[in-house]
Amino acid sequence: MTQQASPSTRSVGLGRIIVAVYAVFALSSTARAGYQIATKFGEAPVAYLLSALAAVVYIVATVAMARRGVASWYVTLSAVLVELVGVLAVGAASALAPSAFPHDTVWSGFGRGYGYVPLVLPLIGLFWLWANRPRRGAGAR
Repeated sequence: MTQQASPSTRSVGLGRIIVAVYAVFALSSTARAGYQIATKFGEAPVAYLLSALAAVVYIVATVAMARRGVASWYVTLSAVLVELVGVLAVGAASALAPSAFPHDTVWSGFGRGYGYVPLVLPLIGLFWLWANRPRRGAGAR
């Protein structure tokens, strides 16, 4: 008998790897934004505030993914959708108006500085969330 996918199974197997990658991005983007804001804020405030926004999104996604329950699933979905919109919007803006982004953000160039992982990660996250969506009668906690 196979176990039905539910929010209670999100933090095992592939889910654990995805949570770990999000945790790495939460840590790295927080460190990057903190350093940039503390040392060079006047050079590119918009870029550095966007890096801080990315950090907050990665932190929220990581914590929500690691938790069980339907509410955490919806918080994770919201964070991953914000992440996808952010990387697409900032990526497009930085490509169309590079002078407006004198310094890179986590999402500049669609995550070019991070090997395009910021572009691919929300797509993987959405697929994973869809596969582990809450189901009626699945006994989600």
